[in-house]
Amino acid sequence: MLLVSASWGTQPSANPLPTHSMWDALLKKYVSAEGKVNYQAWLPHIDPLKDYLRYIAENPPTSTWSDDEQKAYWINAYNAFTVKLILDNYPVKSINNIGTTSSKPWDIMFIEIGGQKYSLNMIEHEKLRKAFHDPRIHFALNCASKSCPPLLNAAYTANQLHAQLEEQTRAFINDKTQNLIGTDKATISKIFNWYAEDFASSGGVVSFINKYTDGGLKEGATITYQDYNWSLNE
Repeated sequence: MLLVSASWGTQPSANPLPTHSMWDALLKKYVSAEGKVNYQAWLPHIDPLKDYLRYIAENPPTSTWSDDEQKAYWINAYNAFTVKLILDNYPVKSINNIGTTSSKPWDIMFIEIGGQKYSLNMIEHEKLRKAFHDPRIHFALNCASKSCPPLLNAAYTANQLHAQLEEQTRAFINDKTQNLIGTDKATISKIFNWYAEDFASSGGVVSFINKYTDGGLKEGATITYQDYNWSLNE
């Protein structure tokens, strides 16, 4: 009996599911309802953000987590590390001004989670796009730029994730500064061009857009794309 008990005691335990309350509080303090970030006010008080990033880095997802738990974790991580990257280089006019000609900001290996190094691109493409095939993710990730979907001023959580993703997707598609949608033509965000393959499972870009609008955009409509504004989202 003692041997069995000892054996049980050595079983590895799953990483505890982290709460994102620290991140939620920071978002509510420094991000407006429209997604504008007050980096200037945030910069002198960066330590709580560092604490949150350290906390989630020590509690990475495991196979015991649900898909929504993992998805919420990686979305929050992407957005929080993006804010950290901006603050580390602030004042800066654009995220594109960070890095070098050979190492764009999304390829910088500045993220460490669970003892592994990541870039923002690795989180987006490997941990989110490849793992979940959910095109709504594109409207939750914020690249600190005006043409990006706005940074939600609340943390993503597993129990609210579907509603949060639906709301963010609908809001972005119906934002006339990002997408002008008619019947026979539309001028839309370059996100739909860059990641067109991600919308195939929804019947394509037009079908996906119609799901979140009045459905009036015709298949075969003339599609053009907005210029992308990389100015900082402040």
